[in-house]
Amino acid sequence: MQSTPVFDICTLSDFKENDILISRFAPYLAQHKNLSAAHRHSFYHLVLFTTGAGTHSIDFERFFVKPYQIYFMVPGQVHSWDFEGFTDGYIINFSAAFFQSFLLNPSYPETFSFFGENVKAAVIDLPDHLHQKVAELFEKIVNEAVHEEDSAPDMIRILMLQLFITIGRITKKGIGRGPSSYNQTLLRNFQKLIGEHYTRIKLPKDYAELLYITPNHLNAVCKDLLGISAGEVIRNRMMLEAKRLLTNPQLNINEIAFMLNFSDNSYFTKFFKKFEGKTPEDFRRGILNHHKHE
Repeated sequence: MQSTPVFDICTLSDFKENDILISRFAPYLAQHKNLSAAHRHSFYHLVLFTTGAGTHSIDFERFFVKPYQIYFMVPGQVHSWDFEGFTDGYIINFSAAFFQSFLLNPSYPETFSFFGENVKAAVIDLPDHLHQKVAELFEKIVNEAVHEEDSAPDMIRILMLQLFITIGRITKKGIGRGPSSYNQTLLRNFQKLIGEHYTRIKLPKDYAELLYITPNHLNAVCKDLLGISAGEVIRNRMMLEAKRLLTNPQLNINEIAFMLNFSDNSYFTKFFKKFEGKTPEDFRRGILNHHKHE
């Protein structure tokens, strides 16, 4: 088995835009059969299933495929598919830069809960009354990509924002106002900082300082919105990256420990076993065996 590959849009795209790929799902899947094994993307990724069965996993959380289920992924997450029978729908991949020249706030997509670190919030079974509306939005996006009329990229951006707002409304965690919205922004900024610095900054007080708040305030926000402490948020991010790296059999445990800035292999193994209940080697063996039998 090869190492966990990282795909960018340029290597996958048929629509002649480096920052976006748009396709119906069945032909995309037929063209990219190698994507069923564990892999990462360097871009945002969303899929609406309209027919199909089986499973898919995002960062080691497993979900059953259902018609009119939509899922969202952010860059860097590991995922894989194991479909049963014919599967179709729509797929959109877009880069972080896709909205930068269009919106005053280029990070606007990140204000929606489904474009975040919480995988369970990123897989949504659409209610019946939205099946047609959401499918029609995807169909309009595909048609814009196919016909490439004047200002097609901007029309695609508008339709995608309409899609995000529609989904954001049903999750009840879209863009809000007031203290909860402020705390959600604070949490997102904390998670973003962890993503940038988790290998060298390990303590909540250091992140609190970067956010210009007290450690107690940071801890209270995490407990209120996530039900866990700020320290656990940092530790969970470290564990997630360790698991992602362990899907790459070409990296040995010493190399992974070094990449995560552990002082030695034994300390990394103790850390991993304490919070996962198994050694890194056992975790890797389970993941590789699972993919081997798919």
